[in-house]
Amino acid sequence: QVQLVESGGGLVQAGGSLRLSCATNGRTFSHYAMGWFRQAPGKEREFVAAVSARGVNPYYADSVKGRFTISRDNAKNTVYLLMNSLKPEDTAVYRCAARELPTTVQAMGGQTFLFGHEYGYWGQGTQVTVSS
Repeated sequence: QVQLVESGGGLVQAGGSLRLSCATNGRTFSHYAMGWFRQAPGKEREFVAAVSARGVNPYYADSVKGRFTISRDNAKNTVYLLMNSLKPEDTAVYRCAARELPTTVQAMGGQTFLFGHEYGYWGQGTQVTVSS
């Protein structure tokens, strides 16, 4: 059972930066595609960014493209989300998600996943609040 634990959230002024981390306990972290999602109060969960199991082909929502960067360190079993030029509309609970890719061929395929239902494991989330 993969467990995901996010950290790095907090309160920041508009224009500021935060780096979120998502640590996992999986021994085969390199066989998991990873994603970040967020949910603001009263709104549906939305996709933010995703990266393939081997760290290539990052993909971003249009709303964060050019400001956010997703990366991963497979040696540390951790995925990151660097958020620059934050805006008040970025305020939300941010959750990381993992999708297992059981075979080596799948893990090396470079595929990213953009929809929440494609992920089997979720963290509890970390709050990001951007003040204007």
